[in-house]
Amino acid sequence: MKPEIHPKYNKEATITCACGKVYKVGSAKEKMEVEICANCHPFYTGTEKLIDTAGRVEKFKARRATASTKPTAAKKPRAAKNKKA
Repeated sequence: MKPEIHPKYNKEATITCACGKVYKVGSAKEKMEVEICANCHPFYTGTEKLIDTAGRVEKFKARRATASTKPTAAKKPRAAKNKKA
């Protein structure tokens, strides 16, 4: 390996989650901040937590509600094609 080209490795880097959980890991960065970790992620906790910044969930639920109230048009059966043997 060439000297002086690799980043410094920190054995006690600090990872801080938005929920408040702090992890000590080895990393090239000294401090990092994350939004979701294993302590607060819905897959690991089994709880539903929606992170919606632009109202996308409400828009989807509104479209879904209007789509379920509209009657669906009956599809016309396709005409059978004459196949010659």
